[in-house]
Amino acid sequence: MLSVTDAQLNAWIAAFFFPLARVLGLVATAPVFNNASLTTRVKLVLGLAVTLAVAPALPPQPPIAPASWAGLAVLLQQGLIGIALGFTMRIVFAGVDLAGELIGLQMGLGFAVFYDPQNSGQSPIVAELVGLLALLFYLAANGHLMMLALITESFTVLPVGTSFFSVAGWETLLRWAATLFSIGVLLALPVISALLVANIALGVLTKVAPTLNLFAVGFPVTLMAGFVLLALSMPYFAPTLENLFEQGYGAVSAVMRAAAGKPSGG
Repeated sequence: MLSVTDAQLNAWIAAFFFPLARVLGLVATAPVFNNASLTTRVKLVLGLAVTLAVAPALPPQPPIAPASWAGLAVLLQQGLIGIALGFTMRIVFAGVDLAGELIGLQMGLGFAVFYDPQNSGQSPIVAELVGLLALLFYLAANGHLMMLALITESFTVLPVGTSFFSVAGWETLLRWAATLFSIGVLLALPVISALLVANIALGVLTKVAPTLNLFAVGFPVTLMAGFVLLALSMPYFAPTLENLFEQGYGAVSAVMRAAAGKPSGG
């Protein structure tokens, strides 16, 4: 007769539920996985599938009963780790969205908004376009698979246990979050600079010909110039995004290593 002790049962449950909490935290915040078009049931099934795939290759889990207070604390900790790692990569897409908003504002399309189900609010149409292009390139570059590889690596770098997420990890995450505005400005800078020159030229033209209706001429000119500049900058958009995604992967790795008290290069 097959007999299972409480210790064996707790070990089997812990070997699955502790990694599941971290994976679900990543699914809730990481790009692509946290898309609003994916229902909660789909995200849960995805988290279960990923955990079933990686659980056999993970280090042994601590002998903590999941039903105990210590087990509940570990579950919350693992979910927080997954959220932090997913949010780190999400900052890249927030910077891309900021670049789209800056470009749309300079083009005069700040009033053209579109309902964004991802953020549950209104978003400028140019930001939606740039964000969609970034998301498609992220999928084409297998960025979602890279995030799954990083979350699997995190169980080795930052094993499941009673040790808390180090303060150095949050400090590294906050430093990386501070680059959000620089990412947005640097991406939008070529288009903004060219449109600024166009606006200065229109201002000089208005001074030369005072009878010229600036509002009737300026808006179509800046709008057309913005679209032309966007089209011209598209060939350089993919290499720039690739570099940003590489920085994002490096930031995820740096956060997990700092949280574990390890040097970023080790």
